[in-house]
Formats: sequence, C-alpha cells, structure tokens
Amino acid sequence: MSNFDKNFEVARLAMLAKQHSDIVKVTGEVVFRAEDDEDRLSGTSWTLEEDIFDQVTESGFKSHLIELLDVFIAHRGQYNELPKKEGIVRFAGGDLSIEWLPDGSTHLSKGDA
Repeated sequence: MSNFDKNFEVARLAMLAKQHSDIVKVTGEVVFRAEDDEDRLSGTSWTLEEDIFDQVTESGFKSHLIELLDVFIAHRGQYNELPKKEGIVRFAGGDLSIEWLPDGSTHLSKGDA
C-alpha cells in the first residue's frame, strides 16, 4: 500500500504562490520533464504572458519552482506514483497548479535537454 500524499504537491504549490504572489498573478506555464533513468528534473521550458522573466529569476521564484519540481519528481518516484516524469505547472490570477502528463507527451521529451 502506498503512502503517497496527494495533498503534498497542492500544499507546497500554494505556499510558493503565497510567497511569490506578484509573479503568479501573471499568466504563465512551465513545461518540465525528468531524466529517463532517474527521478530528477532534467529540463524546463517557460512561457510567460508578460515580459517578467528577469523578475521571475531575480525574485527567486524560478529557482524555488525548479527545486520544488525536483522534490515532486523524487517524491513520486519514491512511491512509484505515476505519471512522474513530465508535466506542466500553470499559474495565473495568484494560483499555481500542476498537471502530470504521460511520458513522452511534452515537447521536451522529443530529443531535448
């Protein structure tokens, strides 16, 4: 029986959204994927509605989200919770959400990073 906590990701994303409320007001998404042979983040691709990439980086939001995605991937791997390799984080209106996708379904899985 799995002890995977389905609320872990939602709670951590809510905390990050609160910490960076000015960033997550803007509409954006981050496509991500993990290494094929280990449960580690291997690449991200960012799309932002407004030109705030410098703010995303300087505020620490980018590094915090990347660290969190790495934790989520490792957590899912620990409990063999599928899917666990690819997904999209979306933000807008002050909220952050995550959608996990089947392996091979993002543009990052097509011979990328």
